[in-house]
Amino acid sequence: MINMIQAAILGFLQGLTELFPISSLGHSVILPKLFGWNLDQNSGDFLTFLIATHLATAIVLFIFFLKDWIEIFKGLARSVRARKISPTDTYAKLGWLLIVGTIPAGILGLVLEKPIRALFASPLTAAAFLVVNGLVLFTAERLRRRETQRVEPLSVSARTSPHGAQEPREPAANAEDSDAGIATVLSWKQALGIGAAQAAALVPGISRSGSSMVGGLLSGLNNENAARFSFLLATPVIGAAAVLKLPELFSPAMADQRGVFLVGALCSAVAAWFATKFLLRFFETRTLTPFAIYCVVGGGIYFVAMLVMG
Repeated sequence: MINMIQAAILGFLQGLTELFPISSLGHSVILPKLFGWNLDQNSGDFLTFLIATHLATAIVLFIFFLKDWIEIFKGLARSVRARKISPTDTYAKLGWLLIVGTIPAGILGLVLEKPIRALFASPLTAAAFLVVNGLVLFTAERLRRRETQRVEPLSVSARTSPHGAQEPREPAANAEDSDAGIATVLSWKQALGIGAAQAAALVPGISRSGSSMVGGLLSGLNNENAARFSFLLATPVIGAAAVLKLPELFSPAMADQRGVFLVGALCSAVAAWFATKFLLRFFETRTLTPFAIYCVVGGGIYFVAMLVMG
């Protein structure tokens, strides 16, 4: 049974780590063991608790990007009526890119979720995959920089430091400009690949947002737009997965735990809201490198700690 304090801590951590590219599922597996909490992470109660926190995160993401979603729905409606996607219709293109990206993540999630989590859902393996997640982030940033230097040599004002800091060449784009940039750069094939990359997050320790951001970077998006597309793509994927399991959340067997689940969900929602605001601003001028460092160093420390704790 999860108590109120544990629910608040886990909910806050889920909302934060779901959007930071450091794996929410990995931390949900590692930290209870590290804190010495006697929780059965394969039990129905614990999994239902995670459903509640994920649903809260999806709702927050939808509200945060509500203006974008309204324009996306309008764009989809225009394209359906016209039976084509106008090259100048940013939101019609963006809407269909999100649909294409959602398909592989949804299918792979439904088919592979249970076997993958059963195979890898241990604190030791989650810590190991957290290191792998960090190495993937490092590699993606290195490839992105190499491609940027090849295509357009960096000027003094856009030089990137070894720590990942980057001075912007121009003021940050507004939301409409960012959406237009995503719709212009991404192809259907690339959106499909980014969606498939999200499925890697079924393995505890691999980040959903990190995987999709890496896919966006390798597809030609800058860090800010890669994060934006990742958050937009996460909304239907996380939300649909949580809604499908809502009957479990409201089953009579969960009646005694609903107060605890509500606390966890509220903490997750608050953390997700501030995490989204922070990350969108962060990626205007910085890169994935700090998160890669945390995953490699933190994952290594957690791995050793799990070995010591047995």
